[in-house]
Amino acid sequence: MGAFVVTDYLFRAAAEAGPHDILKLYNTKGNIINISPQLAPNSPHSCYKLEVVAADCNSELLGSDLAVALGFDLSSMEKSSLEVSEEVRQYLKTPTFDNWQWEDAEIMVLLQVMYTDLDFISTFNIELDVLQQFLYEVYRRYNNIPFHNFKHCFCVTQMMYGLIWLTDLRSKIDSVDLLIMLTSAVCHDLDHTGYNNAYQINARTELALRCILATDMTRHTEILNKFKTILPVFDFSNKDHRDVLMMIMIKVSDISNEARPMDVAEPWLDCLLQEFFNQSDMEKLEGLPVTPFMDRDKVTKPSSQTGFIRFVLFPLFIELANLFPCLEQHIIDPVRKALDYYTEMEKALEREKQNRAQSEKMVKPSTSKEPEAHPEPGGTTKPVNL
Repeated sequence: MGAFVVTDYLFRAAAEAGPHDILKLYNTKGNIINISPQLAPNSPHSCYKLEVVAADCNSELLGSDLAVALGFDLSSMEKSSLEVSEEVRQYLKTPTFDNWQWEDAEIMVLLQVMYTDLDFISTFNIELDVLQQFLYEVYRRYNNIPFHNFKHCFCVTQMMYGLIWLTDLRSKIDSVDLLIMLTSAVCHDLDHTGYNNAYQINARTELALRCILATDMTRHTEILNKFKTILPVFDFSNKDHRDVLMMIMIKVSDISNEARPMDVAEPWLDCLLQEFFNQSDMEKLEGLPVTPFMDRDKVTKPSSQTGFIRFVLFPLFIELANLFPCLEQHIIDPVRKALDYYTEMEKALEREKQNRAQSEKMVKPSTSKEPEAHPEPGGTTKPVNL
């Protein structure tokens, strides 16, 4: 639940919160901000929003009570998972899966299907209600922000799930490693505030101390180079090799939207740019260094993707496909099409920009003439209207 509050009530509510209460504060733009004495004054027309994510979350608020609080029917969860058709189960294993067609409650069921169909329930003796409770806890710890939200969590997990099946990874590594990979995907952006790690460090927030390292883009080159080094002699029985592969696969899954059909991928880009622009706006407001690729005054939709695809996606995806050639058609070919799509869009925008500049150049400001003056009797002059 949420409430619009002024600062007096805000600090009182925060002070009275118990050790099991989780509060989140949003500004007027919907961005998550820290509760601190440095908050700018507000007014009845620009109130902060205080969201009570969890209140007294002790062991009594579990199972069906927790589900009801989140708007789900936990009692039908097991039945729903059994009713997922074989067609949907197979579709769930492909990179073409369209997340936009599914509501959050259905997504919860699909996540349970992944754990079930990979035999994690039976292999690790996971009780169904424990898995459900875990998934609900994950759900409510993802924030309502444009991109790094629960649906993004699902997309990353679904891509990881698909890659496991496409590469037949079940026959190559232990089940416990598969469990780690899928669960890491589920949890990789828990409580993401919508700001990247650079902002967290510059603004000195606590999240800087607890990011998931494998999906941190600052480690991208390090992890990729390590994978390229071991690739010629890759050995699935070598634990170090497997560990690097697991990091590569979660990295691929995390930035895999462009491997999906364009009608699935492009809306995600719109969400990501909105989150980027929110951060750069906040950086400008707080006098922090502005992240260049997030600056709404410098970045366009196609320019944000062409360089990213060429210099980040392709090098990463190609190396994984070198180990698993079967992935060429599933993740490399779609990314090539995406690059072509955004390259053409970028060219079109540039042509439009040039045409606009040319048009403005051709329009010259009109020059106004002073009316001629003729002498009148008495020596005065009177302007003549032309």
